[in-house]
Amino acid sequence: MNSPFKVLESVKRPPISILDSEIRLKKYCSINLSDSNSDLASMVITDPMVCQKYIDSVLRMNNAVVAYGGYLEKRSIYNNKPGFINVNNVRNIHLGIDFWSKAGTKVLAPISGMVHSFKNNKIAGDYGPTIILKHCVKGFEFYTLYGHLSLESIANIKIGQEFKAGSTLATLGTSEINVNYAPHLHFQIVIDLEGNIGDYPGVCSEENLEFYKNNCPDPNLILNM
Repeated sequence: MNSPFKVLESVKRPPISILDSEIRLKKYCSINLSDSNSDLASMVITDPMVCQKYIDSVLRMNNAVVAYGGYLEKRSIYNNKPGFINVNNVRNIHLGIDFWSKAGTKVLAPISGMVHSFKNNKIAGDYGPTIILKHCVKGFEFYTLYGHLSLESIANIKIGQEFKAGSTLATLGTSEINVNYAPHLHFQIVIDLEGNIGDYPGVCSEENLEFYKNNCPDPNLILNM
């Protein structure tokens, strides 16, 4: 394990909630939205209402409020999104962890940081309102990205604004605001933003996976879910 990964792992603590602190961690359950899940074979999972119905069924079955998962999942959920599917570059490998819950649910900062940038990424299939925090741990700088937020989340936020670990950063957006997905948080670690402001790829192609695995390590290095 290289140095940046060791630094990120040093942040690890007992499992922490990234959503409303009143939702206890025992109310979280894992969900599989990958192509390998045979339950999805007969579903039009690209439809946010169909996706929501499946998520709700998983939540009911597990007596849960939040369904999470998806790091490096190969998914078909992007098949109807412009810019994801073309002959030379099929982007379908997910680079963060998704937390599926109701619109309006609070999003917490898992570790202390300050606002690097924010943006409403409105293109179909993108994040919608997005916040990126900058962190420094043991001299190592890295970023965390929070996508699919509400418009209110970026209405009054400021560059350089500080958020302490556990404080409310944002709320989840509706399908109309988060660019046609069922309500959820996309949480991603990024080591090098490569000059991006308020945005960074959250899905990659098989051809570019090795680079993105190293630049966007498993969020569980911090969350320890």
